[in-house]
Amino acid sequence: MSKVFLIASGKGGTGKTMFAVNFGALLSAEGKRVALIDMDLGMRNMDLYLGMENRVVFNIMDVLTGICKLNKALLKVRGFDNLYFIAASPRKDERRITARHMQALCDILERYFDYIIIDCGAGIGEPLEASVGAAEQAIIVTEPEIASLRDADTLASWLLDHGMRDSWMVVNKVDVDLIQEGIVPDMMSIVNNTTTPIAGFIRMDKNIRISTNRGVPVATQTGTPLHQLLQQIADRIISQDAQPAF
Repeated sequence: MSKVFLIASGKGGTGKTMFAVNFGALLSAEGKRVALIDMDLGMRNMDLYLGMENRVVFNIMDVLTGICKLNKALLKVRGFDNLYFIAASPRKDERRITARHMQALCDILERYFDYIIIDCGAGIGEPLEASVGAAEQAIIVTEPEIASLRDADTLASWLLDHGMRDSWMVVNKVDVDLIQEGIVPDMMSIVNNTTTPIAGFIRMDKNIRISTNRGVPVATQTGTPLHQLLQQIADRIISQDAQPAF
């Protein structure tokens, strides 16, 4: 049975798209067929993170408004046997996407894919409102910074109010030095002060920045501590294990 994940964040710059891309890459490496949908309309980056920016012709708005068929916009990611993605529109688009559009799209994709991962733009807006009803599980990506954590909690409450009963939180950009100096919240205080289960904490790592600029998911670097951590987080979300990975 297919499953649809919604990746969201309360504010920008948390690494939401990085996580969405690597989550999809890890599931694909396990032999699962995965479709990534970029719903960060007007601010798309998923094509860059996948190294596919030169192959995008059609985008999700073209599919949902009938300009092209789904197979024209659904691109196979190079280097993967079963990872595909649909790009967002590159600029602000006046055409509206509704919840009915997204549900219909996911209903079609579920016939062919094991997992569908929707990467929405930061904050609460039309793309999130259209996508939440099509997803069965949400993953909120945040960072250990007071504004980001508050926005993540606000987003978690909004998702719950809109019928999302199953949410996870991933805390990215953890800087151990800042934690030790008492400048940012430590990991246990974050765990104790949020009602959303935390799937894991991802430390600051230059390899993430390198991989996103090269257009190759960092999760493809198998055997590294970062790959192992991302794998643990992915496994925890899939298996519904409530113990966070550090």
